[in-house]
Amino acid sequence: MGQKYINKQYFSPDTETATKKVLFELQSERLRNTVKICYEKVPMYRQRFDEIGIKPEDIKTIDDITKLPFTQKSDLRDNYPLGLVAVNKEDIARIHASSGTTGKQTVVAYTEKDIDVWAVCCARALTAAGCKKDDFVHISYGYGLFTGGLGLHYGAEKLGAATIPVSSGNTKRQVDILCDYGSDIICCTPSYALYIGETAKAMGIDTKKLKLRAGLFGAEAWTDEMRRELENSLNIKAYDIYGLSEIAGPGVAFECSDQTGMHINEDFFYPEVINPKTGESLPDGEYGELVFTCIYKEALPLIRYRTGDICALSHEKCSCGRTFVKMSRPRGRSDDMLIIRGINVFPSQIESVLLSLNMEPNYLIEVDRIKNMDTITVTVEIPSSMPNNTIHNTENIEKKITSAMHSALNITAKIKLVEFGSLPRFEGKAKRVVDKRKFE
Repeated sequence: MGQKYINKQYFSPDTETATKKVLFELQSERLRNTVKICYEKVPMYRQRFDEIGIKPEDIKTIDDITKLPFTQKSDLRDNYPLGLVAVNKEDIARIHASSGTTGKQTVVAYTEKDIDVWAVCCARALTAAGCKKDDFVHISYGYGLFTGGLGLHYGAEKLGAATIPVSSGNTKRQVDILCDYGSDIICCTPSYALYIGETAKAMGIDTKKLKLRAGLFGAEAWTDEMRRELENSLNIKAYDIYGLSEIAGPGVAFECSDQTGMHINEDFFYPEVINPKTGESLPDGEYGELVFTCIYKEALPLIRYRTGDICALSHEKCSCGRTFVKMSRPRGRSDDMLIIRGINVFPSQIESVLLSLNMEPNYLIEVDRIKNMDTITVTVEIPSSMPNNTIHNTENIEKKITSAMHSALNITAKIKLVEFGSLPRFEGKAKRVVDKRKFE
């Protein structure tokens, strides 16, 4: 792996290392302002506050946040496209939206101030990964309505680094640019980063000779095993970055050199973790559904937005010096969780088992129901480094994976090995799960 780039500088030092007291006062003030604006400007919030007998003046500090109602993705769809916006049309500077693959798109509006805040968040993330003003930042997230590309783009520009807006696709060209331009930092989905590394190898490129030293990867769930694959493939240090379009986009949270969780930009986005079934707030260390309140957003100031992501929070002191609360890497999404014969399974857990056995990070999970019994089949590629004569011993390899899967997850899966390169590669978010039960 390349140089382990330790960076203890901060983009916003006064805020990123603020005391708990300073953060508490800042968050409380911003929550009061946000609740007042939502009550006055957003009909849905006024109605919900009135229904539970809450007035803006009832919210004194950030601790009162639990008195407020939750917001869900369905609320954005029910108020499609801009029914939850709290500013006038002439104040909207940007529109982004989700893909809308499971229904109406969720549309997100930004004012100029919102875009600047978002850029600050991404600049903090880049800085934490060691990015400097004289670096070239290679952005392979998609541009357009998807928030990935433009979020990191504006963050790099805010930091003062040179931005290379490559977007996704044309992977051989991506490799050429990495070689020819001397890119220092790469930003994309982890699955696409692996494909870039795989393509470089096929082109005869030694990634150890690239100037590339760090990458910011997000937009899909990934594991520490995947981190090691990425670092070995591209000879870099791999950092996690988290975000979702409804809150801002990438940069809501980011890893520092400590890499024991992602610091949340809690001066802008206040986090909670709740029991997804009861809505009860959970203490540090307990896994539950992540909830955000946008306490400094003008156009779309969502209150207690249920992200669906399953994680835990930690306020433990971090070696990097930042005082922002940290979130664990999400185990998955509550709506991505598979229930197989009564057992809860996240795709990331299956990936972890596969990579722990040195299998390829290219796999497909298929779930079906046959004669009222759930079945799960995991198709995985045989490692490219495996000798040819080992391919004929697939039965033993499949048994080994089946045993490890049962031991780790308590499920029995059918394992199907296929040749390296058989499964599709992804330039954006990887699609790893096909649940046929949904179409019955």
